[in-house]
Amino acid sequence: MRAAAAWAAAWVVIGCAGCTASPAHPAAASQSPSRAPASPTAASVALTLPARGLPSPGCSTATATSALLSKVRTAMVPTGAGPFGVAVAPDGRWAFVALRGSIEVLRTGPSLAPVKVATIPVATQAGNLGETLSPDGRYLLAAGGSGAVVVSVTRAEQGRPDAVLGLLTDPAAGNGAIEVAVSPGDGYAFVTEEGSQRAAVFNLHRALAQGFSAADFVGTIPLGISPVGLAVSPDGRWLYVTSEAAPSQHPSPFGTPGTLTVVSLPRAETDPAKAVAATVPAGCSPVRVITSADGREVWVTARESDDLLCFSAARLVDDPARALVAIVRVGTAPVGLMLVRNGSLIVVADSDRFLRPGAQADLSVVSVVAAVAGQPAVLGRIPAGRFPREMALVPGGQTLLVGNYASGQLEAVSVPGLP
Repeated sequence: MRAAAAWAAAWVVIGCAGCTASPAHPAAASQSPSRAPASPTAASVALTLPARGLPSPGCSTATATSALLSKVRTAMVPTGAGPFGVAVAPDGRWAFVALRGSIEVLRTGPSLAPVKVATIPVATQAGNLGETLSPDGRYLLAAGGSGAVVVSVTRAEQGRPDAVLGLLTDPAAGNGAIEVAVSPGDGYAFVTEEGSQRAAVFNLHRALAQGFSAADFVGTIPLGISPVGLAVSPDGRWLYVTSEAAPSQHPSPFGTPGTLTVVSLPRAETDPAKAVAATVPAGCSPVRVITSADGREVWVTARESDDLLCFSAARLVDDPARALVAIVRVGTAPVGLMLVRNGSLIVVADSDRFLRPGAQADLSVVSVVAAVAGQPAVLGRIPAGRFPREMALVPGGQTLLVGNYASGQLEAVSVPGLP
C-alpha cells in the first residue's frame, strides 16, 4: 500500500522539494558579471480570499478525473539517472538539472527542448537534490548530504571544471539535506534536513567572502518529521517549510498528517532555534511549497491527500485557524508545483511516486481563481514521464521545465498552449 510505504520511509528518508535579491560579494566580481534579479512568476492575478477557513484534509487515495490536454506541446530531453532539482538562469538562456553525482547544464533556445552542453561533476553525500539560484543569479545551490554545494553559474555555463566553489556543511550531525532556499541579499542559505527534523542555516555571504568552513554554520530551525519543502516570501520576512508528519500524529491506513511551518527569516539568521512563528496542519504528507508573486497566498502539495492547498499568508501568523482557504483534489501523489501565466494557473506534478495500481503520473493544470472560489478548478492534465518531481519556469513564462525523476528526462512544456 502507498501509505504503508510512505510511513516506513519517513523514518529513513521519505525523499520528496522549493523558491524565492543582493549585495556584491567580495568574491563575486571575478566569477560573474552583474545579472538582473530573477522574476519567476511576474505579477499575480488579483484574488479575493474567502473569509472562512477550511479544516485540513485527511489522508486519501481518491484523485481527480480530468481530460487530457492533447494540444499542449511538450518535449522530452534525456538526462542522467535521477534528475531532481531544476533551475533556470535569470536571462533564461541556461537550465541546470541536479543528478546523483553531477549537475547538467542545458542551453535553452528557440526550440522547445533545451540542449545539453556540459556536465559539472559534483560529489556530495547522497547526491544532489533540490536546487535554487541565489536571487542575484550568480550562484546555484544544490542540497545534498548535510548541506549544499555552491556553484558559480557563469563557470557552469562555460562548462569549467572549477565551477564548484565549495560546500555548506552542517557539523551538528545533520543528514538528509533535500531542499535549499536563499534569503534576499544572498546573505543566508537554508537547507531542510529530512532525516534530522530541522533546517540548517548557513551564512552564505561569509562563505563566499572568506572561504567555506565550519564557521559558515549558524544553527538549526526545529521542525516536524521529514521536513522537505522551502519557500521564501517575496518581501523576505518569512520562510515557509513543509514537514511530512507532525510529531504528535500517528499514521492512518493512507498516510500521516503533516504541517506547514512559518519561520521568521530575519530571526532565523541570528537565532534559528527560536525562529518558528507558527505551525499549522497541511494535509497528509505535505511536500512542496511556493508563494504567489505578491506573497499573499502560499500553495502546498499534500502528497498523501492528493490535494493542492492554498493558505492566506497573513492568516498563517495572525489567524492560523482560518489560514487554509482552498483545497483542490488533483492527481496521484502530487509533489512539485509552479505558478504560470502571471499566477493565473498552477501546474502540479502528480508523481504517482508509489506506483498505485491503476494510477498514472501526469501534470495537472489548475485555475487559481476557480480554486480560491471553491469551484471545480482542474482544467486538464498533461502527459509526463515517470515520477515528475521538480519544476522551473523559464523567465518570460513561455516554457515550464519538469524533471521526470524515475525515467531520466527533462520535460519542456509550452505554457502558451495551456487552457
